[in-house]
Amino acid sequence: MSSVSGFPKLVIPATIAAGPGPGNTDERVLAAFANAGIADHMHGDVLRGMIECKHMLREIWGTQNVHTFGVAGTGWSGLDVMFSAVMPGDKVVMFTNGTFSGIDGLTVRMKAATAEELAADPLNPQPASVVTIDVPHGQSVTAEIVEAALAEHKPKWAAMAHWETGSGRINDIQGFSDACEKHDVMGLVDAVSSLGVENFSIDDYPGVAGWASCPQKGVCCLPLTYAPVSLTDGYMASLKASGTRTFVHHPIMEARHWGIIDGKDVEKGTYHRTHSAYAVAAFHEALRITLEQGLAARAAAYTRHEAALRAAVEAMGCEVTSNMTSLVVLNLPPSLAGREMELVQNCRARNFGIWPTLSAPVQVRIGILNLLTETAVTDIVLRFADAIRELGGTVDADTVSNVLNHHYQAELAAE
Repeated sequence: MSSVSGFPKLVIPATIAAGPGPGNTDERVLAAFANAGIADHMHGDVLRGMIECKHMLREIWGTQNVHTFGVAGTGWSGLDVMFSAVMPGDKVVMFTNGTFSGIDGLTVRMKAATAEELAADPLNPQPASVVTIDVPHGQSVTAEIVEAALAEHKPKWAAMAHWETGSGRINDIQGFSDACEKHDVMGLVDAVSSLGVENFSIDDYPGVAGWASCPQKGVCCLPLTYAPVSLTDGYMASLKASGTRTFVHHPIMEARHWGIIDGKDVEKGTYHRTHSAYAVAAFHEALRITLEQGLAARAAAYTRHEAALRAAVEAMGCEVTSNMTSLVVLNLPPSLAGREMELVQNCRARNFGIWPTLSAPVQVRIGILNLLTETAVTDIVLRFADAIRELGGTVDADTVSNVLNHHYQAELAAE
């Protein structure tokens, strides 16, 4: 007879998710997930929710792309759908400037590798058809870098992260789109960290044929739900001509379940995977919240609060090297250099979830996803100041407090 005595009930405490993502999920989203009353994924209300989700996504992303929908799973699921059109032997230029664009690059190499190239190094193939442009950690991919690479190599595809969370850098999406359009290249963009945070419309970037995001950053829907993708008619035409070797993440089959067939919205889709009614309810509510807040207002709030956080950590002697508005990436004061992991682990032990960078040089990442209030930012700042003191660093509490007060008081005065 089995016993559960050795497996006590798992209780995970409430934490402040103050890293690059996942972000704290809104209580309304959690309630929608928990209160969904049916597990039948083909129920009429579930299907109605999916139809409304794809229309809300189009509005949030600013697009007329019919093939805009959510891929069940994490952000990597959405990226895998977008990259599925890359076939063995396809010529690709991949721009990397951090951990996650680097993993995108590995995905591209695996998909573009011929059978022989994949067999030669299955976990890290080096296909002759893929050119990787490595931009140093802490720097952005610029229009000039993209233009030069596409002019020289003339690929079928080019790929880039919009916001590289690994180093906290925003890459030049306008320059990327312009170069792709000029050189007749289909651009693919990892928008995992920018959707729901920056105010942009993807239809303003005609050089980009495919976009992919995730549920747990700007959309703030952590119960594993849906990774948004948006694919142009040109992308779909290429996919139909070449085919793809995936079944689970096949863009056409995924789209059919969302009622997108032959490039049109239809009343009822066709079965591809078992969707979760609970996940649909949570995703639907997260998108509703984004639309209620308005993307412009949401983006402005991120800008304001990131500026306050940046000023406060700089007042502690840290050097900020990022330019994203949902995240600061910083070097600790010189006296604490080399102790980044120790500081992060100390914070996590106190349910204060900040992150190190996952590639060298090791830095500290502090994020504000769904923490867009003066109270939340002040709490983050005070906790981080305590962590620095615990390691023996010096923080002038009055100076930091004055910096925050000045920032928020000046904001009130401007209003």
